[in-house]
Amino acid sequence: MDSLRLFAAIHIVPDDTFTMTFQGLRQTLDYNIIKWVDLHNMHITLRFFGESSPEEVPVITEALKKSVSNIKPFNLTLENTGVFGSRYDPRVVWFGIRENPVLLELHNNISKALEEVEYFGDRQNFVPHITVGRIKEIRDKQFFQQIIDRFSNVKLLTQKVDSFTLYNSELKKEGPIYTGIETFNFNQE
Repeated sequence: MDSLRLFAAIHIVPDDTFTMTFQGLRQTLDYNIIKWVDLHNMHITLRFFGESSPEEVPVITEALKKSVSNIKPFNLTLENTGVFGSRYDPRVVWFGIRENPVLLELHNNISKALEEVEYFGDRQNFVPHITVGRIKEIRDKQFFQQIIDRFSNVKLLTQKVDSFTLYNSELKKEGPIYTGIETFNFNQE
């Protein structure tokens, strides 16, 4: 079997408000060249592994199982819109996540469990977000920034989270296909 492109993530299930906000943002910025994420692929990445061999999957899944032992289900609130990159060279459009101590604890647990099996992270700060679009070209940066500012303080969705999943991402011309390998349920007690 070829290598896998692995990542661990919380799947987001868009509701009507989320969908309307996303579609409104997309339609308003339609004249730019932005590769938008499909609604059914919305997620919060907890850890990106990148290219991995099939032999690594059992080691990764065992570490991820350990990471959820003390995590109870929690609510996540999605709010705000922003960009990664500078005002002059934006690269990614994102929806933000309200600060959540349980989400941070989960991320820290994952990092610690993976380090114990010698999977070390890239040491960047964890900035919980949902990538909604990858920017290829902005034709009017001032107008683009006005639109991002207009959408910047929206409340999008509150979702109960009781698990996360290890996915394989297969890159296709029409967009990525995510296949769940294993789901890790939180402590229900």
